[in-house]
Amino acid sequence: MQDTKIDALLRFLAGMDELRERGEMASAFGRLAASCGFDCYCLFRIRPPAARPEEMVLAAQLPQGWIETYRDRHYLHADPMLHYLGQAQAGFRWRDALAAFRASPQRKRMERMMADAHRAGLQDGYTFPVHGRGGLAGGLSVAGRPVELHPAEASLFEAVARRLFWKLYDAAHPVPEAASPAGGIGLTRREMEALRLLAEGMTSPEIAQRLGITSHTVDWYMNGIQAKLQARNRPHAVALAFRLGLVS
Repeated sequence: MQDTKIDALLRFLAGMDELRERGEMASAFGRLAASCGFDCYCLFRIRPPAARPEEMVLAAQLPQGWIETYRDRHYLHADPMLHYLGQAQAGFRWRDALAAFRASPQRKRMERMMADAHRAGLQDGYTFPVHGRGGLAGGLSVAGRPVELHPAEASLFEAVARRLFWKLYDAAHPVPEAASPAGGIGLTRREMEALRLLAEGMTSPEIAQRLGITSHTVDWYMNGIQAKLQARNRPHAVALAFRLGLVS
């Protein structure tokens, strides 16, 4: 019997810790999207703002020439999905996003963009927001031929979007080896990653999930960080890290 979307999504979430390289993550998600009936996808960031659409993309599988059309026709500022994403708390279907802007001054450009997308093969889709500590960070769009997602399937896509976004974001923005300017205290790359997430207010299980490691390993990193910074506890380590310029 053919696997359901829920089976495929759950298997992908369970196996995400084994995905390390950006290309491996993108290929694995492309297969997942296809198994759920979607021909295309785009995982993108919106923070910090990018000057060009290409700079927003973390990973994508899109119709040939679509990015160029999107860029050349300046659809970045007329994209109904991006406009709707700013107010969405959960995933939404594209046709619902367009319907929300009936009275918008951008309505005709939005309709033109959707018509061009339809001709390119992006007939319909869903977009799932990804939020970070500072607010909306980006999103995941899956698209192609019209596909009906049940609420449970949409919820699992949201979970995939969050985890995949941060794994790809961290892979694309590696934390450099750092050394404290006070006393020459050196922190490894992984210690810096853990420290940055700790400074964002994450717990050990949350840091472990983001980095694809166990909570025990996170605690081991934290012990090393506290020892190198001579911190009494984790809040003290974060305070020292801000004072020394290790995080901002």
